[in-house]
Amino acid sequence: MKIVVIGGGVVGVTSAWYLTRDGHEVTVLEAREGVALETSFANAGGVCPGFAGPWAAPGMPLKAAGWMFKPSAPLKIRPRASLSQWQWLARFVANCTAARFARNKAQMQRTAHFSKACLMQLREETGIAYDHGTGGVLQIFQTGEEAAGGRRAAAVLAKLDIPHRLLSPGEVLEVEPGLACSDVPLAGGLRLTTDETGDCHLFTRALAGLIEQAGGRFRFRARVAGFRKSAGRIEAVRLEDGEEIAADAVVMATGPWIDLLRPLGIRLPVYPVKGYSMTAEIADTEAAPRSSVMDEHSKIMITRLGTRLRAAGVAELAGFDRSMPEPVLRSLRARVEQLFPGAARYDDATFWHGFRPMTPSGPSLVQRTAFANLFLNLGHGSNGWTQAAGTGRMLSDLIAGHTR
Repeated sequence: MKIVVIGGGVVGVTSAWYLTRDGHEVTVLEAREGVALETSFANAGGVCPGFAGPWAAPGMPLKAAGWMFKPSAPLKIRPRASLSQWQWLARFVANCTAARFARNKAQMQRTAHFSKACLMQLREETGIAYDHGTGGVLQIFQTGEEAAGGRRAAAVLAKLDIPHRLLSPGEVLEVEPGLACSDVPLAGGLRLTTDETGDCHLFTRALAGLIEQAGGRFRFRARVAGFRKSAGRIEAVRLEDGEEIAADAVVMATGPWIDLLRPLGIRLPVYPVKGYSMTAEIADTEAAPRSSVMDEHSKIMITRLGTRLRAAGVAELAGFDRSMPEPVLRSLRARVEQLFPGAARYDDATFWHGFRPMTPSGPSLVQRTAFANLFLNLGHGSNGWTQAAGTGRMLSDLIAGHTR
């Protein structure tokens, strides 16, 4: 079939990879000048099935309320005159029950671990390079309360048969010796031993090259304006310059950019949640993290990507606001420098922001729409890099008529 994939982020490109492997004639349309230049560009770098779970959890509404007026809060809600924001928040709160949290987490865990297996197979088959590491991910706790939460999380991981280790403060330093230079107190840690790290942007670029070698096409600066439809099907994708591209099937992998679907009568509960990251060259390899550290206190993940240190965190509900508030950037840098002093050239760090395509419940949307040949692969939230390979395979199977 002739299949058009709209969106050249990691989710769209992995979808295109599996569709091409299945023998389809695939064209990827990307509005930017290259792949992975939006949400996939400079994320935290963690491929973390063990941490996959919904943000909508018991107690989260009270936590969010308490964070409202804290400058360094990990979650910031900036109220706007936007019905979609308030509708999303209402659905988010409704998903914060214990029963819904358990159901949503189980679904996300299944997808994430399937995706990890797909990624490993893809890497083995292609030899793709993306500064990946297999040293696991370490969550660190600063307070006794955080450590108690870690023990509860470990109990859940045990029920799901996910490899993990609860660590004492001394054991934390054995895993990440660079933390010994920090003045941040340690109350323990939780290590996800099989989680991985890697540069999502490098991966997506490399995979796009493999797709082109296999016959797939990429069209950049190709802005989609709408669709030509007939009898419950999409016949063609229409670009802003008026060109129409005929398609037997269309995949929407546009992250939080879903306005194209509204004229079709499709409204999705996906909201852009802004996150920030900092990237700096490593100055002292001994002082830098060996793999990836998730700081539970600040909700910042700090990852070693080759010769670079990447730190990412903060969640802002403020629509598509592209501002980069200096206090947020200073707070991000200060926390990383506090945890790993002297590890990187912080004065030369570069900062970035991206929009996570969040559903209020947590799980992504991999499904057929009311149009028989229009499919969705979006809404991955903060798990896009973790789940991309798996949902790409699931999407290709769905189009082929298979189910998992």
